[in-house]
Amino acid sequence: MIIKRMLCASDFSPASRPAVRLAQELARTLKAKLILFHAYERTVPISNGGYLPPSVLREIWTATREAARRNLKRLARSPQGKGVRISLLLAEGSASAAIVRAAKNNRVDLVVMGTHGRTGVRRLLMGSVADRVIRTASCPVLVVGGRH
Repeated sequence: MIIKRMLCASDFSPASRPAVRLAQELARTLKAKLILFHAYERTVPISNGGYLPPSVLREIWTATREAARRNLKRLARSPQGKGVRISLLLAEGSASAAIVRAAKNNRVDLVVMGTHGRTGVRRLLMGSVADRVIRTASCPVLVVGGRH
């Protein structure tokens, strides 16, 4: 298997940091291009009376997108990213579907992502983005536990 292009999905949580570090190290070793990826959803905060003016919603969504962009840039500037060809990609939508779509659209050879390591009832109630990506991605997926 030749890996020329990798996608590393991050939700910016502590559980995703080991996956980002490993993806950067792998990309450097394999001389592969690395796409740092984040998916965000447009949520609608509830206010008094259940209504927010569209202008306020646009400001919230713009701030969410810009914070994600800043976080991706910060990850790209980490010491592990030195000497790696890195591009940044943001997408709107549910994390698992957006990761699979981005991997396909960018013809990546490997997806790297972290896992929160939930088990039992918490996993049943919250689901697992990693599980859904593993089941639906058209390329291999490397899942990195949060303790590495």
